Amino acid sequence: MARIGFVGLGHMGAPMARNLVKAGHSVAVFDIVQSAVDGVAAAGATAAFSAAAAAKDADFVITMLPAGEHVRDAWLGQGGMAKAAGAGATLIDCSTIDVGTAREVAAAAGKPFLDAPVSGGVMGAEAGTLTFMVGGPADAFAKIRPILEAMGRTIVHCGDAGAGQAAKLCNNMMLAAIMTVTSEAFVLAEKLGLSHQALFDVASKSSAQSWALTTYCPVPGPVPGSPANRDYTPGFAAALMLKDLGLAQMAAKDVGAATPLGAHALELFRRFVDEGGAGKDFSGIIAMLREGKV
Repeated sequence: MARIGFVGLGHMGAPMARNLVKAGHSVAVFDIVQSAVDGVAAAGATAAFSAAAAAKDADFVITMLPAGEHVRDAWLGQGGMAKAAGAGATLIDCSTIDVGTAREVAAAAGKPFLDAPVSGGVMGAEAGTLTFMVGGPADAFAKIRPILEAMGRTIVHCGDAGAGQAAKLCNNMMLAAIMTVTSEAFVLAEKLGLSHQALFDVASKSSAQSWALTTYCPVPGPVPGSPANRDYTPGFAAALMLKDLGLAQMAAKDVGAATPLGAHALELFRRFVDEGGAGKDFSGIIAMLREGKV
């Protein structure tokens, strides 16, 4: 079993670290919130007193942090993780950040560094069924794959440094646009007197079928496990979708890509978040559409 350092024990990082412990790995953990460290330590991890201490002597070092500036600082700045990690360590960042920062850190780390953002939300993190989109050297990818398999079900090598982030941003831009138009369709159906179940039964078996519809239906009833049945308690919060859409538009601007629907989705989710939806599941945007606030 491997020695793993894990830094960033938020809603996603904590269950991911616990799954590494369950798989039998020796895991040293750190977070600026001590209660988060204590919670994962109670599951069998070792509490580290700093990010650098978590990285020291580890075979693999993983971060799961909020934004690019935190990732850069943890690895290259005050966190000192890249320097603290041993010469044979492989470095992995599972945060969702901008492509440029991922490539910058990979170039400066001095050790194999892979960006490996995830999809699947808190439920996937807890169940160990996440999808990992990985950018970095092929040989390093082969080395980290067994580690990622302790936390996820689908592991995809997307290309060189930054490719994992690129895949994540493209995926979530598509998801936001699809969820928005799916929500619009249910609102239209309501106004036309068509039941939620009738639209679901037709669309889920027809050309409009999508994951947003069949797994994450934005209205209660047709898919019992969707957040719509729990007052939109988040599996993936609207604030996080807004972040990802902003990163996608930043990337589109950098490379001159035309993404008008992605840009419009960004504006809609910004409005939803500004009106109090930040802590709701992103599928909760249907409430704003139902009220005609667009």
